[in-house]
Amino acid sequence: MVKLFNTRLAVFAIFLAAGSAPVLGASLPDGESRGTVEALCSTCHTVERISESLGYSRGDWLALTDTMIDLSGNPERRDGIADYLAEHFPPNQRRTPTLVDGDARIEFHEWVVPTLGQRSRDPVEAPDGSIWWAGQWGNLIGQIDPASGEMREYGLPDGAMPHSVTVGDDGDVWFMGNKNGTVGRLNPASGDIKIYDMPDADARDPHTAVFDANGLLWFTLQHSNQVGRLDPRNGEIRLKTMPTAGSRPYGIKMDASGAPWVACNGSNCLVKLEPETMEMTEITLPHEETTVRRLDIAENGMIWYVNSGRGRLGRYDPENGAIKEWPSPSGPDSHPYAIAIVDGIVWYNESGMRPDPLVRFDPATETFQSWPIPSGEIFSGIVRHMRPTRDGDLLIHQSATNRIIRVEIDD
Repeated sequence: MVKLFNTRLAVFAIFLAAGSAPVLGASLPDGESRGTVEALCSTCHTVERISESLGYSRGDWLALTDTMIDLSGNPERRDGIADYLAEHFPPNQRRTPTLVDGDARIEFHEWVVPTLGQRSRDPVEAPDGSIWWAGQWGNLIGQIDPASGEMREYGLPDGAMPHSVTVGDDGDVWFMGNKNGTVGRLNPASGDIKIYDMPDADARDPHTAVFDANGLLWFTLQHSNQVGRLDPRNGEIRLKTMPTAGSRPYGIKMDASGAPWVACNGSNCLVKLEPETMEMTEITLPHEETTVRRLDIAENGMIWYVNSGRGRLGRYDPENGAIKEWPSPSGPDSHPYAIAIVDGIVWYNESGMRPDPLVRFDPATETFQSWPIPSGEIFSGIVRHMRPTRDGDLLIHQSATNRIIRVEIDD
């Protein structure tokens, strides 16, 4: 039976329980509380993330750290951390995004998940309207009732560290056991979990998954350089290695014919799979520096992708092979990451910027508009996956502050 979490846990305790120990860094400047910052902050990210951040005032550092670790029982330590961070990492403009004005209107609706330090990510809407997310570093998955705001968290088998969740038509929730090489299936009503082990010892890191129209679950294994297909009826898993070594398959989506398309995070390619045989066709994209985190497919069949390596938005036409790319507003270092198409409009984020902007692109006019993504009263984190809701909104997240966000799009 799965364990149900209802309390806020200190991040330090979470990581000790998960078998992780702090990794002390040497990159932070000298100062009082440096050792405390290195020890606590490195439990869920490298200390370099601090120096790469947007930088904050003391009050904003307090607000940010309070979303990561509960130090309410030790105010002296809490204040020491805030004093140190504010002194050495004040606000900076090193990676300021280029925000583009426009006429579209959106609102951000945020939920802060219960367990601190879990790095909540990859929200998805279930058939009943609830929202599920993966708490990767908390080794859990969670559910939000958007109407009431009530949240539940389900602990997972040791070492799963889920990278994403996907909900089947029957309401069961599937998670990718990124650290222990498994795929899991949760029955929300009973709390029971069924685990599917990979049939190949080299298949170590299930990553992102999507169902096809026949109920088969397709998923990527980034560092294993493979794509998998799982049949829920009998548990059979088939694996296929990518044509190019080091392709690092990442995002995956289904086209209207039932064929999966895969983004290459380690090479300049897209890959299409034949549903029955899993035979792969590789499409080479221009420029060797091109890498693609994720893709999405429009109703007209166009394959839209983020060119993460070159800071561009791309479109591939499978009918004639035509490729067109547009420079992202914040330039070649903007590192577009997640992408989703809602009512013909392309949405994505620029993860290389601080703050991380949400970008809207209208294919009809070829125009951009963008907004900074909030984390409460501050801006912190990046979006790694976004998915539409059934009524035309968008689900995103800010892992650094344990927030799940619904982007309400004004039609």
